[in-house]
Amino acid sequence: MTAFTVALVLVVAAAGLLRWRRTAWYWLAFGVTLAALRVLVRYRSVMDACGLTVPPARWRLSLARATNRPIPEPRPPRIRRLRPTRTGLVLRLKLRPGQDVFDIAAASDRLRHSFSMFGVTSREVRSGVVEVRMTGYDVLKRVQMPAEREIRAMRVPVALREDGSVHYRDYRAIPHALTLGATESGKSVYQRNLVAGLAPLDVALVGIDCKQGVELFPLARRFSALADSPDSAAELLDSLVARMADVYRLIRTQQRITVDVPDAEIAADIWDLPDELRPTPVVVLVDEVAELALYATKEEERRRDRIITALVRLAQLGRAAGIYLEICGQRFGSELGKGITMLRAQLTGRTAHRLNDETSANMAFGDVAPDAVLAAIQIPAELRGLAIAGDASGGWHRIRAPHTSLRQAVNLCNRYADRTPDLPELAPFRPTTGTATELVPSAKASPNTA
Repeated sequence: MTAFTVALVLVVAAAGLLRWRRTAWYWLAFGVTLAALRVLVRYRSVMDACGLTVPPARWRLSLARATNRPIPEPRPPRIRRLRPTRTGLVLRLKLRPGQDVFDIAAASDRLRHSFSMFGVTSREVRSGVVEVRMTGYDVLKRVQMPAEREIRAMRVPVALREDGSVHYRDYRAIPHALTLGATESGKSVYQRNLVAGLAPLDVALVGIDCKQGVELFPLARRFSALADSPDSAAELLDSLVARMADVYRLIRTQQRITVDVPDAEIAADIWDLPDELRPTPVVVLVDEVAELALYATKEEERRRDRIITALVRLAQLGRAAGIYLEICGQRFGSELGKGITMLRAQLTGRTAHRLNDETSANMAFGDVAPDAVLAAIQIPAELRGLAIAGDASGGWHRIRAPHTSLRQAVNLCNRYADRTPDLPELAPFRPTTGTATELVPSAKASPNTA
């Protein structure tokens, strides 16, 4: 009995220590089993209390009356599968007739409280089948990206969502994006994660950093072109517009629209071209877009109109030519002048870190997800890196990028410097770099800081 007591005390102490210091380990060792038992035991009563049950079928009621048996209880959605994950539980439910996926979504907070979970989200897998993802702990407090991530062409993992899944930046699905964030909100770390994810891919990176290049020039060995002032940015954007026109001429010559050519082989963008003819896709990262839109003189106003016009052209026409935009800034509002709202309309992806004003939040989400505006301006200052990510479909998620120091990003760009393509149109803007620098171990930093 004494040995059993000692062992029990050690197990309880180990569980408490893991829950305090290593929440993910505690969840995998103890929490997932307890949570699964809690869900299975409480399931019927919780669903009944949350109004997620339906009355029994009429033939069941008639059979019960005919046989003088008790009236059947209301029926909850049927559990098809209960799958544990590294961050929580995934419950797949088959809805009963008369139930809707919005019923599950509306009861998410009540389910979270009843099952003693940290968070509950739901999505419709197919008609009548709903997947409920429950997280057992705050996965955004200390972000740990899963080891197995699905990486394919023009699709890179950049952050972790609040439901424990990976947030990907997919340029084939969402060509252009807008990223906003106040000073010290974590926007720079998000941008580094994006560059780090793109560095190993066969893609050309083009940067515009009007802060004299302090953000992007340390990563210059992986960039095919960089501009550090509005004047050089105007020239660079004109070169990109010219490249876009050349790519369209190439696609036009390769369309091969004849009777005997299958529909799948007709070229409409660069991804329909053969591998040997396909131009290198280009990702354009614009840091502090407001610097490109500000002016004080007539000459600067003409330069500003030239820059915004080029950005709007690339946003409207660049996707098929393999040119994708990442527009970043602290502030984005209609006061930046004509053409800004036209540019915003072409930026499908929206990511907002902590913002200092509601106007910027409205510019990010007001036209696609109004309920995300309040979530964006309520991000606390101490949670740097936390952001709201949405798109034109109206859906949005809370995400947080893992901390990537500038040294880590520099090391990664130096490692893949041989993948930097030479684009003739952008040769005048190719950053000059010295000899290859040795990889330096990065100092250990606190997680999720900008």
